[in-house]
Amino acid sequence: MIQGHGRAAGTLSESEIREIIAGSLLAADFAGKKVLVLTPDTTRTCPLPLMIRCLGEHLNGIAACLDFMVALGTHTPLAMERILSLYGISQQERQERWAYSQFLNHRWDLPDTLRRVGWIEQQEIEGLSEGRLSERVPVDINRAIFDYDLILVLGPVFPHEVVGYSGGAKYLFPGISGGEFLHAFHWLGAVVTCPGTIGIKHTPVREMINRAMRFIDVPVHCLAMVVKSASELYGLYGGDCREAWSQAADLSEQVHVVIKDKPYHTVFGVCPPMYDEIWTGGKVMYKLEQVVADGGRLIIYAPHITEVSRTWGTYMERIGYHVRDYFLADPGRFGDIPRGVLAHSTHVRGLGRMEGGVERPRIEVILASAIPPETCARINLGYLDPATLNPDDYRNREAEGILFVEKAGEILHRLRTPILGS
Repeated sequence: MIQGHGRAAGTLSESEIREIIAGSLLAADFAGKKVLVLTPDTTRTCPLPLMIRCLGEHLNGIAACLDFMVALGTHTPLAMERILSLYGISQQERQERWAYSQFLNHRWDLPDTLRRVGWIEQQEIEGLSEGRLSERVPVDINRAIFDYDLILVLGPVFPHEVVGYSGGAKYLFPGISGGEFLHAFHWLGAVVTCPGTIGIKHTPVREMINRAMRFIDVPVHCLAMVVKSASELYGLYGGDCREAWSQAADLSEQVHVVIKDKPYHTVFGVCPPMYDEIWTGGKVMYKLEQVVADGGRLIIYAPHITEVSRTWGTYMERIGYHVRDYFLADPGRFGDIPRGVLAHSTHVRGLGRMEGGVERPRIEVILASAIPPETCARINLGYLDPATLNPDDYRNREAEGILFVEKAGEILHRLRTPILGS
């Protein structure tokens, strides 16, 4: 049974949060248990310090241990100082209140941290992917979870380009997984396309993740948040992982989706500092692509970004950014490129097609960042010098066909008659 509630306008009070935590994380279920809490990294907005504090006050003294792991997916590991800052824990509190807790990164990049828990067979992959993939896929997960009696997912739910809505089981796959399964379902999301996936609750990728969860024999609970800012918690749902996520996704659709009646020839998206590379800053494109008119342009304004990806940058420099059909036209050419990289490439470049061997993107994607123009040209993106741009010049001009979006990357913008992925 799920405990929790939310509202599309107005925030939960701390007393409501504590009541939901107490009602969904029953002492009888956690008493004497070793608990691992999975949390987001710095690329997700939520009141994590408040939630960590309330969770600690509720479970410390009940659970045998309460450890935390940042579910990085393939993002860059955080130094201990950044983990503690993310959780709102001072050094003194670390030594006093949290002396018996471990604070961990998921190290997807170290093979010894992973355990193969099973395979999804080819016939089942064909069914889950609705015929888009035909292969046998292994499923790996961070082996540390098997040292615990219970896993608690603590994270927000937003529209998401790969899985439809983030959160829930996604904190295990890809949050603390790795290997071929991760790349397979990211590529599946790319084949479906971002507009065909983002903000849709039931997607082929979500079904693949739910299937992989059946290999995990450690009980998984969830506290799913719906937020508007780091201090505004609109909803909180606790209990069974799948159902808590489902109720949070329903509220996220009300909170995080903006409907526009017409497209814009220019969309100016301000990339917030929490996205410090194009690998994550591409979310500006994911959330705004659908309201750019055919032949229009999207400007990702990110003067603070200096690189494409710390982890995958070498691959991206090799292949650049392209529409999905560019890769489908000659798949053998990219056999040595991780499919998660191909997925990122086509998600950022957006919808388009191939005509007579020529790539025809639907819109122009322009970086206004510290990445130099020659690099932008090499990776097939446009360039504007951010020093020459005044964001205020783009504000309040919707009547002229120009949309300005502050802190882009979390709120999905779509048309009343949506652009469909193909």
